[in-house]
Amino acid sequence: MPVRQMKEESSQQHPIVIKTHLQNSMNHPHKSPKAPQNGKCPPRQDLAPNSNKSQNETSPNSSNKNRSRRRGRGGRKSDQGDACTRPSSRPCTAADKPVASEDRLMGVIVPRTPNECAQNSRSLVKFPSSSRSCNFAPRPGYGQAGTKCIVKANHFFAELPQKDLNQYDVTITPEVASRTVNRAIMAELVRLYRESALGMRLPAYDGRKSLYTAGELPFVAKEFRIKLLDDDGGISGPKREREYKVVLKFVARANLHHLGEFLAGKRADAPQEALQILDIVLRELSTRRFCPIGRSFFSPDIRAPQRLGEGLESWCGFYQSIRPTQMGLSLNIDMASAAFIEPLPVIEFVGQLLGKDVLSRQLSDSDRVKIKRALRGVKVEVTHRGNVRRKYRVSGLTSQPTRELVFPVDDESNMKSVVEYFQEMYGFTIQYTHLPCLQVGNQKKANYLPMEACKIVEGQRYTKRLNEKQITALLRVTCQRPRDRENDILRTVQHNSYDQDPYAKEFGIKISEKLASVEARILPAPWLKYHETGKEKDCLPQVGQWNMMNKKMINGMTVNRWACINFSRSVQDSIVRGFCNELAQMCQVSGMEFNPDPVIPIYNARPEQVEKALKHVYHAAMNKTKGKELELLLAILPDNNGSLYGDLKRICETDLGLISQCCLTKHVFKISKQYLANVSLKINVKMGGRNTVLLDAISCRIPLVSDIPTIIFGADVTHPENGEDSSPSIAAVVASQDWPEVTKYAGLVCAQAHRQELIQDLYKTWHDPVRGTVSGGMIRDLLISFRKATGQKPLRIIFYRDGVSEGQFYQVLLYELDAIRKACASLEPNYQPPVTFIVVQKRHHTRLFANNHRDRSSVDKSGNIMPGTVVDTKICHPTEFDFYLCSHAGIQGTSRPAHYHVLWDENNFTPDGIQSLTNNLCYTYARCTRSVSVVPPAYYAHLAAFRARFYMEPELQQENGSSGTGSGNKTKGSRTESGVKPLPALKENVKRVMFYC
Repeated sequence: MPVRQMKEESSQQHPIVIKTHLQNSMNHPHKSPKAPQNGKCPPRQDLAPNSNKSQNETSPNSSNKNRSRRRGRGGRKSDQGDACTRPSSRPCTAADKPVASEDRLMGVIVPRTPNECAQNSRSLVKFPSSSRSCNFAPRPGYGQAGTKCIVKANHFFAELPQKDLNQYDVTITPEVASRTVNRAIMAELVRLYRESALGMRLPAYDGRKSLYTAGELPFVAKEFRIKLLDDDGGISGPKREREYKVVLKFVARANLHHLGEFLAGKRADAPQEALQILDIVLRELSTRRFCPIGRSFFSPDIRAPQRLGEGLESWCGFYQSIRPTQMGLSLNIDMASAAFIEPLPVIEFVGQLLGKDVLSRQLSDSDRVKIKRALRGVKVEVTHRGNVRRKYRVSGLTSQPTRELVFPVDDESNMKSVVEYFQEMYGFTIQYTHLPCLQVGNQKKANYLPMEACKIVEGQRYTKRLNEKQITALLRVTCQRPRDRENDILRTVQHNSYDQDPYAKEFGIKISEKLASVEARILPAPWLKYHETGKEKDCLPQVGQWNMMNKKMINGMTVNRWACINFSRSVQDSIVRGFCNELAQMCQVSGMEFNPDPVIPIYNARPEQVEKALKHVYHAAMNKTKGKELELLLAILPDNNGSLYGDLKRICETDLGLISQCCLTKHVFKISKQYLANVSLKINVKMGGRNTVLLDAISCRIPLVSDIPTIIFGADVTHPENGEDSSPSIAAVVASQDWPEVTKYAGLVCAQAHRQELIQDLYKTWHDPVRGTVSGGMIRDLLISFRKATGQKPLRIIFYRDGVSEGQFYQVLLYELDAIRKACASLEPNYQPPVTFIVVQKRHHTRLFANNHRDRSSVDKSGNIMPGTVVDTKICHPTEFDFYLCSHAGIQGTSRPAHYHVLWDENNFTPDGIQSLTNNLCYTYARCTRSVSVVPPAYYAHLAAFRARFYMEPELQQENGSSGTGSGNKTKGSRTESGVKPLPALKENVKRVMFYC
């Protein structure tokens, strides 16, 4: 974030509209506790939030008040006893009296009329513009539950410098798009002028518009002239020398006192500009020594590259980031790996890509397409000119072989062949004239380069999708046991020699070479409840796992009408029948009622006729059962099935309304009891059952969940892969549909604008010609669904939000909390249940290691820390409410703890309360008998969003879509306001169950 013009930007923000807090009068036996809210009233912003503002900015006056008020509450001492008696102190921002409504009957939520919706929208009050109207939840204290232990974290203490940090604006003319060229220009400037015009200062440069120094330069503004040799030129001719004008101009001085106060917990807003400067300083030397990709650095010298196949190799590297923590500034270092294009001669690369000899064989059209896709945008250097190694970026591939290529050599249209040109100009004989040429340059003036005269430039990251074999090979490289990863991290820190780093020295930054030692706690595993008819009625998991032996599902469902379709040619009917019988028996043993006989005989089909086959089975079964629909479809798929799985799920879930369970051929041939047990768990929840529940849940002993009807949401957005610049993003929201068990989740999905992180369809309104303004959206639909399933309306909301980066916290909270508020208010005018909004992060680089790897009692079988390990001190945020939780047992590699950040908490969770709830929920994941690494509602939302991507093809292209959320309120082929084609609607019977499992 630029240091300059902070005050001016603050005064020019758009107004924020904040919804009034309405009193929560509910028709049930006792009044629901209305928890005080952290910070200020929940904000609503009609316009897009101003992304220039730091998400942590708060009012200095209100921040301390609110923190002291929260810490002074007596209700924080116990997790249980005060849950039903906490008084409400949520302030109202307007004195509007709640209006009685006839749409509330015995606590039942029913849709409101358009007029009432309009009245509700008029009850919004506009406040003066300020980015400080939404403070994140302050840390209410530290957890005490669990067995205390010590762990090590890959954080290294960084001593705060005592020098002034100055920012200078950099203007380079002519403007340069490449950061590499910018850095070369600035490096030349420092080499020429450091001892003179720069006053012996060694500046750090971000590669774009900002230069940073420790202390002032001898000038306020100065112009320099720098000459550089141009590395990219034409096919012929010497390198050109270019002159650049560089203007440095003083902008501002970073406030290190502000940073010190923030790290000490005396201020709530992080000085982002100071943190950014320190991060750039510590990255400067590594940027020169290694290949920078994002926040990571890679090199073939760190560890020998490993081949991944098809012309790719893996490079090892390290991630580095400066972070504010409770122990002060911390340098987070972690190991990293990425796929790079092998620096091979282009002909050799093409041979590996196609997996065949290309020197003597003609290329097919499909070969050309594959080569063009792989090489487009890749940098190559010529090898036919001795020491002259010009570099070019590939723009395409010729459709003709080299021997047929000619081009005009003068204005009179005299033509010369490419073969003749290279022979005459360079004395280079093209041997493989049957191969096409690479096209370099732009389309208007494309130059031809023979493949055999080119070599791929080293250090180019491969950003397209890896195939299965490449992913497996990359995972083999990245999968390190905890002790090995810890040693590699320590070696990286020693190799980087921060104490000898000239830039760190210049700015006075000192980095410790020891891993941070952190106090942690191991939370106990929860007791799980199974059916009374089993030999074991309850179970205490050991080291994050258990099994189904002697246990029966607590709510086993019935499957009377099922069919099986076999898409695998290698599996005979007798083998399929044997597999189905074994699966039916396992379902029965596990507690389900499962008819051993299918409705119709096993149907064999070809994968390319999936739609025809599914509809045949569907209608044949309907005829056999006299109109009764199938309850379950088993499908046997080939191990490598391409698009078959996605096509099957799309047709079943959006067209036929079938619940399906797919099984791969390898599992059918080699039947495993463990595999059958896991499949039976999936089938049961897809049919609407429960496998197990928390014993504390049915005993009503979960603080701030068991006391009043509570709904737990999970939400996630998945984005298209790199290279897909037009595909929509997919948002998914799931919500618990049972209380007090909080185990069954219904889910909805929607498509939204490309790379849009804010979930657009949480709440929405549209105009209906008959009903007028109609309210809808995923939150509203799931609240209604909860009411129908439980007979009660949710009086508390817990919202786990996955996939949000720190830079998006403020925007996501502002937009999505407001959508939750609107959805509640649209159901009933005074309906505003307290909300706790928690972001779940897995894509971070904090790793926790056992303090003593030899101590068997402190590690699991894989050498990782024990499941239930929680950290909320030292390496966590200085003031905000966050914690790291490793809720799962490791299988291979180093476990990654989930990072939970409580952004908003109107329910007044204690640290022990939210940490224990989150850990316990991780034992309720439906698909296996292990605790999982991410809280299940967030996990389910991720699965649902991933599933919905299958719905786009080919259905989306055929304009068969009907509703972004599966609500059935869109017309065929319609588009949303953002121009995104909605996903086809989920069938009603599919929406009600955990179809994504």
